[in-house]
Amino acid sequence: MTNETEILQFLHYNPLSSRTEINSGISNTLSPATMKRLLADAIKKGNIEVIGKGPSTKYRLTPQAQVTMPLNLDTYFDKDIDQRQVHESFNFELIREILPEVQLFTSVEAKELEDAQKLFQQHIAEMSEFEYRKEMERLGIDLSWKSSQIEGNTYSLLETEKLLKEKQTANGKTKEEATMLLNHKKALDFILDAPDYMKNLSVKRIEDIHTLLTQELGVDRNIRHRRIGITGTNYIPLDNEFQIREALEDSCRLINSKNNVFEKALLALVLLSYIQAFTDGNKRTARITSNAILIAYGYCPISFRTVDSIDYKKAMLIFYEQNNIASFKKIFIEQFLFAVKTYF
Repeated sequence: MTNETEILQFLHYNPLSSRTEINSGISNTLSPATMKRLLADAIKKGNIEVIGKGPSTKYRLTPQAQVTMPLNLDTYFDKDIDQRQVHESFNFELIREILPEVQLFTSVEAKELEDAQKLFQQHIAEMSEFEYRKEMERLGIDLSWKSSQIEGNTYSLLETEKLLKEKQTANGKTKEEATMLLNHKKALDFILDAPDYMKNLSVKRIEDIHTLLTQELGVDRNIRHRRIGITGTNYIPLDNEFQIREALEDSCRLINSKNNVFEKALLALVLLSYIQAFTDGNKRTARITSNAILIAYGYCPISFRTVDSIDYKKAMLIFYEQNNIASFKKIFIEQFLFAVKTYF
Protein backbone atom coordinates (compact mmCIF):
# COMPACT_ATOMS: atom_id res chain seq x y z
CA MET A 1 0.00 0.00 0.00
CA THR A 2 1.47 3.38 -1.00
CA ASN A 3 1.78 6.25 1.47
CA GLU A 4 -0.92 8.15 -0.43
CA THR A 5 -3.34 5.22 -0.28
CA GLU A 6 -2.67 4.73 3.41
CA ILE A 7 -3.38 8.41 4.09
CA LEU A 8 -6.69 8.14 2.23
CA GLN A 9 -7.59 4.96 4.11
CA PHE A 10 -6.80 6.68 7.42
CA LEU A 11 -8.97 9.69 6.56
CA HIS A 12 -11.82 7.43 5.53
CA TYR A 13 -12.10 6.17 9.09
CA ASN A 14 -10.79 9.33 10.79
CA PRO A 15 -12.26 12.39 9.06
CA LEU A 16 -11.20 15.88 10.11
CA SER A 17 -7.70 14.87 11.17
CA SER A 18 -4.66 17.12 11.38
CA ARG A 19 -1.34 16.42 9.61
CA THR A 20 0.14 15.26 12.92
CA GLU A 21 -2.78 12.89 13.57
CA ILE A 22 -2.52 11.46 10.06
CA ASN A 23 1.24 10.93 10.42
CA SER A 24 0.84 9.12 13.71
CA GLY A 25 -1.96 6.96 12.30
CA ILE A 26 -0.11 5.49 9.33
CA SER A 27 2.51 2.75 9.42
CA ASN A 28 5.50 4.80 8.13
CA THR A 29 6.18 8.13 9.79
CA LEU A 30 6.84 10.72 7.09
CA SER A 31 8.79 13.95 7.20
CA PRO A 32 6.64 17.11 7.47
CA ALA A 33 7.67 18.09 3.93
CA THR A 34 6.68 14.69 2.49
CA MET A 35 3.36 14.68 4.32
CA LYS A 36 2.63 18.20 3.11
CA ARG A 37 3.44 17.23 -0.49
CA LEU A 38 1.29 14.09 -0.41
CA LEU A 39 -1.67 15.99 1.01
CA ALA A 40 -1.25 18.72 -1.61
CA ASP A 41 -1.21 16.08 -4.38
CA ALA A 42 -4.36 14.42 -3.00
CA ILE A 43 -6.11 17.80 -2.77
CA LYS A 44 -5.17 18.55 -6.40
CA LYS A 45 -6.56 15.17 -7.49
CA GLY A 46 -9.84 15.92 -5.72
CA ASN A 47 -9.48 13.20 -3.08
CA ILE A 48 -8.98 15.40 0.00
CA GLU A 49 -10.46 18.72 1.07
CA VAL A 50 -9.13 21.19 3.65
CA ILE A 51 -11.16 22.50 6.57
CA GLY A 52 -9.90 25.52 8.54
CA LYS A 53 -6.61 27.40 8.42
CA GLY A 54 -3.28 27.58 10.21
CA PRO A 55 -2.76 25.39 13.29
CA SER A 56 -6.43 24.34 13.26
CA THR A 57 -6.27 22.95 9.69
CA LYS A 58 -8.01 19.59 9.31
CA TYR A 59 -8.33 17.21 6.37
CA ARG A 60 -11.10 14.92 5.19
CA LEU A 61 -11.97 12.94 2.09
CA THR A 62 -14.08 14.53 -0.60
CA PRO A 63 -17.47 12.83 -1.21
CA GLN A 64 -16.04 11.41 -4.45
CA ALA A 65 -13.17 9.69 -2.64
CA GLN A 66 -15.36 8.62 0.29
CA VAL A 67 -17.70 6.72 -2.02
CA THR A 68 -15.35 5.38 -4.70
CA MET A 69 -11.84 4.86 -3.25
CA PRO A 70 -10.93 1.16 -2.84
CA LEU A 71 -10.87 -0.11 0.75
CA ASN A 72 -8.81 -3.06 1.94
CA LEU A 73 -11.41 -5.82 2.44
CA ASP A 74 -8.94 -8.28 3.97
CA THR A 75 -7.95 -6.03 6.86
CA TYR A 76 -11.52 -4.74 7.17
CA PHE A 77 -13.08 -8.14 7.74
CA ASP A 78 -10.22 -9.31 9.94
CA LYS A 79 -11.98 -7.28 12.62
CA ASP A 80 -14.93 -8.78 14.46
CA ILE A 81 -18.32 -7.29 13.76
CA ASP A 82 -18.32 -5.26 16.99
CA GLN A 83 -14.80 -3.93 16.43
CA ARG A 84 -15.55 -2.37 13.04
CA GLN A 85 -16.18 1.37 12.91
CA VAL A 86 -19.38 1.61 10.88
CA HIS A 87 -22.35 3.79 9.94
CA GLU A 88 -24.93 1.99 12.05
CA SER A 89 -27.96 3.91 10.78
CA PHE A 90 -29.33 4.76 7.35
CA ASN A 91 -27.61 7.75 5.74
CA PHE A 92 -30.18 9.97 4.00
CA GLU A 93 -27.43 12.39 2.96
CA LEU A 94 -25.85 9.64 0.87
CA ILE A 95 -28.78 9.57 -1.56
CA ARG A 96 -29.85 13.21 -1.35
CA GLU A 97 -26.53 15.07 -1.27
CA ILE A 98 -23.50 12.85 -1.86
CA LEU A 99 -24.32 10.42 -4.68
CA PRO A 100 -25.86 13.11 -6.93
CA GLU A 101 -22.42 14.77 -7.06
CA VAL A 102 -20.31 11.62 -7.40
CA GLN A 103 -19.07 10.15 -10.67
CA LEU A 104 -19.12 6.42 -10.00
CA PHE A 105 -16.88 5.27 -12.85
CA THR A 106 -13.47 6.58 -13.81
CA SER A 107 -12.91 7.52 -17.46
CA VAL A 108 -10.97 4.27 -17.95
CA GLU A 109 -13.73 2.18 -16.40
CA ALA A 110 -16.42 3.97 -18.39
CA LYS A 111 -14.56 3.38 -21.68
CA GLU A 112 -14.10 -0.31 -20.89
CA LEU A 113 -17.82 -0.70 -20.22
CA GLU A 114 -18.87 1.30 -23.28
CA ASP A 115 -16.51 -0.68 -25.53
CA ALA A 116 -18.07 -3.91 -24.26
CA GLN A 117 -21.55 -2.48 -24.83
CA LYS A 118 -20.68 -1.62 -28.44
CA LEU A 119 -19.53 -5.21 -28.93
CA PHE A 120 -22.85 -6.43 -27.49
CA GLN A 121 -24.78 -4.19 -29.88
CA GLN A 122 -22.78 -5.49 -32.84
CA HIS A 123 -23.49 -9.08 -31.87
CA ILE A 124 -27.23 -8.71 -31.31
CA ALA A 125 -27.58 -6.78 -34.58
CA GLU A 126 -26.57 -10.01 -36.31
CA MET A 127 -29.08 -12.14 -34.35
CA SER A 128 -32.65 -13.05 -35.17
CA GLU A 129 -35.31 -12.40 -32.53
CA PHE A 130 -35.39 -16.14 -31.82
CA GLU A 131 -31.62 -16.30 -31.33
CA TYR A 132 -31.72 -13.25 -29.06
CA ARG A 133 -34.42 -14.78 -26.86
CA LYS A 134 -32.50 -18.07 -26.66
CA GLU A 135 -29.41 -16.23 -25.41
CA MET A 136 -31.53 -14.29 -22.95
CA GLU A 137 -33.00 -17.58 -21.75
CA ARG A 138 -29.50 -18.98 -21.20
CA LEU A 139 -28.43 -15.87 -19.31
CA GLY A 140 -31.70 -15.94 -17.35
CA ILE A 141 -31.07 -19.50 -16.15
CA ASP A 142 -27.62 -18.52 -14.90
CA LEU A 143 -29.00 -15.38 -13.25
CA SER A 144 -31.85 -17.25 -11.57
CA TRP A 145 -29.40 -19.84 -10.25
CA LYS A 146 -26.76 -17.42 -8.96
CA SER A 147 -29.23 -14.89 -7.55
CA SER A 148 -30.93 -17.68 -5.64
CA GLN A 149 -27.63 -19.25 -4.57
CA ILE A 150 -26.55 -15.96 -3.02
CA GLU A 151 -29.71 -16.22 -0.88
CA GLY A 152 -28.87 -19.78 0.24
CA ASN A 153 -30.68 -21.81 -2.42
CA THR A 154 -29.02 -25.22 -2.88
CA TYR A 155 -30.10 -26.03 -6.46
CA SER A 156 -27.16 -26.66 -8.79
CA LEU A 157 -26.96 -24.90 -12.14
CA LEU A 158 -27.91 -28.12 -13.96
CA GLU A 159 -30.87 -28.69 -11.62
CA THR A 160 -31.94 -25.08 -12.18
CA GLU A 161 -31.86 -25.56 -15.94
CA LYS A 162 -34.04 -28.69 -15.71
CA LEU A 163 -36.49 -26.89 -13.44
CA LEU A 164 -36.82 -23.77 -15.59
CA LYS A 165 -36.90 -25.58 -18.93
CA GLU A 166 -38.74 -28.79 -18.06
CA LYS A 167 -40.43 -27.94 -14.73
CA GLN A 168 -38.53 -30.90 -13.26
CA THR A 169 -37.86 -30.39 -9.53
CA ALA A 170 -34.70 -31.77 -7.95
CA ASN A 171 -34.77 -34.58 -5.41
CA GLY A 172 -34.11 -33.59 -1.82
CA LYS A 173 -34.83 -29.91 -2.38
CA THR A 174 -37.61 -27.89 -0.79
CA LYS A 175 -40.65 -26.52 -2.61
CA GLU A 176 -39.58 -23.02 -1.57
CA GLU A 177 -36.24 -23.39 -3.40
CA ALA A 178 -38.01 -24.36 -6.63
CA THR A 179 -40.50 -21.52 -6.20
CA MET A 180 -37.71 -18.99 -5.73
CA LEU A 181 -36.11 -20.06 -9.00
CA LEU A 182 -39.39 -20.14 -10.93
CA ASN A 183 -40.21 -16.68 -9.64
CA HIS A 184 -36.96 -15.38 -11.10
CA LYS A 185 -38.05 -16.73 -14.48
CA LYS A 186 -41.44 -15.02 -14.15
CA ALA A 187 -39.81 -11.70 -13.34
CA LEU A 188 -37.31 -11.96 -16.20
CA ASP A 189 -40.01 -13.00 -18.69
CA PHE A 190 -42.08 -10.01 -17.56
CA ILE A 191 -39.16 -7.67 -18.22
CA LEU A 192 -38.37 -9.16 -21.63
CA ASP A 193 -42.02 -8.85 -22.65
CA ALA A 194 -42.14 -5.21 -21.50
CA PRO A 195 -38.53 -4.03 -21.97
CA ASP A 196 -39.33 -0.33 -21.43
CA TYR A 197 -40.90 -0.99 -18.04
CA MET A 198 -37.92 0.17 -15.98
CA LYS A 199 -36.81 3.05 -18.21
CA ASN A 200 -38.33 5.39 -15.66
CA LEU A 201 -37.95 3.85 -12.22
CA SER A 202 -40.75 4.22 -9.65
CA VAL A 203 -41.58 2.75 -6.26
CA LYS A 204 -44.61 0.97 -7.74
CA ARG A 205 -42.50 -0.70 -10.41
CA ILE A 206 -39.98 -1.85 -7.80
CA GLU A 207 -42.88 -3.26 -5.77
CA ASP A 208 -44.15 -5.07 -8.88
CA ILE A 209 -40.81 -6.81 -9.38
CA HIS A 210 -40.67 -7.71 -5.68
CA THR A 211 -44.16 -9.22 -5.89
CA LEU A 212 -43.19 -11.43 -8.82
CA LEU A 213 -40.02 -12.60 -7.04
CA THR A 214 -41.72 -13.48 -3.75
CA GLN A 215 -44.97 -15.12 -4.90
CA GLU A 216 -45.92 -18.17 -2.81
CA LEU A 217 -42.94 -17.68 -0.49
CA GLY A 218 -44.89 -16.25 2.46
CA VAL A 219 -43.28 -12.80 2.09
CA ASP A 220 -45.29 -9.63 2.74
CA ARG A 221 -45.78 -7.71 -0.50
CA ASN A 222 -45.92 -4.23 0.97
CA ILE A 223 -43.15 -2.01 2.27
CA ARG A 224 -42.30 -3.22 5.74
CA HIS A 225 -43.34 -1.30 8.84
CA ARG A 226 -41.21 -3.00 11.46
CA ARG A 227 -37.53 -3.30 12.27
CA ILE A 228 -35.31 -5.94 10.70
CA GLY A 229 -31.70 -6.92 11.27
CA ILE A 230 -29.05 -8.03 8.80
CA THR A 231 -26.78 -10.95 9.63
CA GLY A 232 -23.09 -10.06 9.83
CA THR A 233 -23.39 -6.32 10.38
CA ASN A 234 -24.37 -3.72 12.97
CA TYR A 235 -25.93 -1.56 10.25
CA ILE A 236 -29.65 -1.16 11.04
CA PRO A 237 -31.95 -0.21 8.14
CA LEU A 238 -34.84 2.22 8.56
CA ASP A 239 -37.83 0.83 10.43
CA ASN A 240 -40.40 3.54 9.65
CA GLU A 241 -42.64 2.73 6.68
CA PHE A 242 -42.93 6.37 5.61
CA GLN A 243 -39.17 6.96 5.79
CA ILE A 244 -38.56 3.75 3.82
CA ARG A 245 -40.92 4.94 1.08
CA GLU A 246 -39.21 8.34 1.15
CA ALA A 247 -35.80 6.67 0.74
CA LEU A 248 -37.12 4.65 -2.21
CA GLU A 249 -38.56 7.78 -3.82
CA ASP A 250 -35.25 9.61 -3.31
CA SER A 251 -33.42 6.66 -4.91
CA CYS A 252 -35.76 6.61 -7.90
CA ARG A 253 -35.22 10.34 -8.43
CA LEU A 254 -31.46 9.92 -8.20
CA ILE A 255 -31.36 6.95 -10.59
CA ASN A 256 -33.71 8.62 -13.09
CA SER A 257 -31.56 11.79 -13.02
CA LYS A 258 -28.38 9.97 -14.03
CA ASN A 259 -27.53 10.04 -17.73
CA ASN A 260 -25.12 7.12 -17.60
CA VAL A 261 -26.97 3.80 -17.85
CA PHE A 262 -24.22 1.93 -16.00
CA GLU A 263 -24.55 4.35 -13.07
CA LYS A 264 -28.33 3.84 -13.07
CA ALA A 265 -27.94 0.05 -12.94
CA LEU A 266 -25.19 0.07 -10.30
CA LEU A 267 -27.10 2.48 -8.06
CA ALA A 268 -30.25 0.34 -8.27
CA LEU A 269 -28.19 -2.70 -7.34
CA VAL A 270 -26.72 -1.20 -4.18
CA LEU A 271 -29.43 1.22 -3.01
CA LEU A 272 -32.35 -1.23 -3.09
CA SER A 273 -30.25 -3.61 -1.03
CA TYR A 274 -29.19 -0.80 1.31
CA ILE A 275 -32.74 0.42 1.97
CA GLN A 276 -34.10 -3.11 2.65
CA ALA A 277 -37.64 -1.92 1.92
CA PHE A 278 -39.25 -5.37 2.23
CA THR A 279 -39.20 -8.07 4.88
CA ASP A 280 -37.39 -10.38 2.43
CA GLY A 281 -36.31 -10.49 -1.21
CA ASN A 282 -34.52 -7.14 -1.25
CA LYS A 283 -31.28 -8.21 -2.93
CA ARG A 284 -33.16 -10.35 -5.46
CA THR A 285 -35.32 -7.34 -6.28
CA ALA A 286 -32.19 -5.20 -6.61
CA ARG A 287 -30.53 -7.62 -9.04
CA ILE A 288 -33.59 -7.96 -11.26
CA THR A 289 -34.34 -4.23 -11.18
CA SER A 290 -30.74 -3.44 -12.12
CA ASN A 291 -30.97 -5.84 -15.05
CA ALA A 292 -34.36 -4.42 -16.05
CA ILE A 293 -32.74 -0.97 -16.33
CA LEU A 294 -29.96 -2.36 -18.53
CA ILE A 295 -32.50 -4.11 -20.77
CA ALA A 296 -34.72 -1.01 -20.95
CA TYR A 297 -31.86 0.96 -22.49
CA GLY A 298 -30.70 -1.83 -24.80
CA TYR A 299 -27.69 -2.79 -22.68
CA CYS A 300 -26.41 -6.27 -21.94
CA PRO A 301 -27.89 -7.74 -18.72
CA ILE A 302 -25.74 -9.40 -16.07
CA SER A 303 -26.00 -12.98 -14.79
CA PHE A 304 -23.51 -12.72 -11.88
CA ARG A 305 -22.63 -16.33 -12.72
CA THR A 306 -18.96 -16.20 -11.70
CA VAL A 307 -19.45 -14.10 -8.55
CA ASP A 308 -18.36 -15.72 -5.32
CA SER A 309 -21.31 -15.42 -2.92
CA ILE A 310 -19.04 -14.46 -0.03
CA ASP A 311 -17.34 -11.73 -2.08
CA TYR A 312 -20.77 -10.41 -3.09
CA LYS A 313 -21.91 -10.26 0.53
CA LYS A 314 -18.67 -8.60 1.67
CA ALA A 315 -19.00 -5.93 -1.01
CA MET A 316 -22.57 -5.32 0.09
CA LEU A 317 -21.57 -5.09 3.76
CA ILE A 318 -18.89 -2.51 2.89
CA PHE A 319 -21.58 -0.39 1.25
CA TYR A 320 -23.93 -0.80 4.24
CA GLU A 321 -21.26 0.04 6.80
CA GLN A 322 -19.01 2.53 4.97
CA ASN A 323 -21.21 3.82 2.12
CA ASN A 324 -18.33 2.85 -0.16
CA ILE A 325 -19.12 1.42 -3.59
CA ALA A 326 -15.64 0.43 -4.83
CA SER A 327 -15.87 -3.32 -4.14
CA PHE A 328 -19.35 -3.62 -5.56
CA LYS A 329 -18.41 -1.56 -8.61
CA LYS A 330 -15.56 -4.02 -9.29
CA ILE A 331 -18.04 -6.91 -9.24
CA PHE A 332 -20.43 -5.01 -11.53
CA ILE A 333 -17.73 -4.25 -14.12
CA GLU A 334 -16.35 -7.80 -14.10
CA GLN A 335 -19.81 -9.30 -14.50
CA PHE A 336 -20.84 -6.98 -17.31
CA LEU A 337 -17.68 -7.84 -19.26
CA PHE A 338 -18.28 -11.54 -18.55
CA ALA A 339 -21.87 -11.36 -19.79
CA VAL A 340 -20.94 -9.70 -23.10
CA LYS A 341 -18.18 -12.26 -23.68
CA THR A 342 -20.16 -15.33 -22.61
CA TYR A 343 -23.70 -14.87 -23.89
CA PHE A 344 -23.63 -12.64 -26.91
